[in-house]
Amino acid sequence: MLFSVGGLAYGAVELLWRHRTHWTMIVTGGVCLLVLFRVFKKISKVKTIYKCAVGSVLITAVEFVVGCIVNLQFKMNVWDYSAVPFNIWGQICPLYSILWFFLTIPILFVCKKMQNVIKWL
Repeated sequence: MLFSVGGLAYGAVELLWRHRTHWTMIVTGGVCLLVLFRVFKKISKVKTIYKCAVGSVLITAVEFVVGCIVNLQFKMNVWDYSAVPFNIWGQICPLYSILWFFLTIPILFVCKKMQNVIKWL
């Protein structure tokens, strides 16, 4: 359930932002939400601003790994941040890490709600 919610949400963000997405982004989003859910459960007492920083770092790290595999290894060219300043191998850049920082706020809300649903099940 978490994987599906994360994948669909990530795909929706991609469609809204870039007007296109790719199946690998659905998988990436699912992985991100699974990881974030577990981490946020462990650091539930930490202030929101620190959780946002953790979320940004984790999502950026997942994107980097996926980008290295999908874009660099398999040459699928799903995205390329080479033109964005301070990018790393065209796979990640500070601009999107900052955006992930702020998008972690609704992700925190989703994780909290999902914790309640999972407790209920």
